[in-house]
Amino acid sequence: MKPLASALLLTTALAVVAGPAVGQSQGDWTVGLGFANINPKSSNGPIAGVGATIDDSTRPIFTVEYFIRDNWGVELLASTPFAHNVTLAGVGDANARQLPPTLSLNYHFPTEGKIKPFIGAGLNYTTFFEESTALGKLQLDDSIGLALQIGADYQISSADALRFNVRWIDIDADATLDGADIGTAEIDPVIVGLSYVHRF
Repeated sequence: MKPLASALLLTTALAVVAGPAVGQSQGDWTVGLGFANINPKSSNGPIAGVGATIDDSTRPIFTVEYFIRDNWGVELLASTPFAHNVTLAGVGDANARQLPPTLSLNYHFPTEGKIKPFIGAGLNYTTFFEESTALGKLQLDDSIGLALQIGADYQISSADALRFNVRWIDIDADATLDGADIGTAEIDPVIVGLSYVHRF
């Protein structure tokens, strides 16, 4: 969380220094297409009484944003399924797939120049499926949690931009093995994305 908070402060400071300018207008729509890497925090257990590590995954992402007021947009993040390997120290491995749709309220700073920073906060719903392990029948419960993001658009035309953003999502999934509670997977990933965004 500290790097995310530092980046948030830096983004805000740059926006203030840049001064006022025309930003996104009420009624605008944007559609984004790109890729994101979801990187869970380093320690994700204990699960089944042992330390657990969940690896990262990169997949295509899609965003749709509608501006309810000037510079204020409601954004939906969607993606193709992310696939993760879960390593249980000294016990074995497991695999799972997940989808993390996220709804955010974003503020886009109306700065001058081609770089347009933004910040956002909202709710994430992560659903897990296709869990598998040689240890038995594994199940991960769905998760609802806070989602934060910062980013910036680099304008390549009046309607097109390249977007770089970083999200942090609170994802905690209760795990069962053969119906028995084995702990909570504390995933809490940082998600780094790069997209092409078009404004209508």
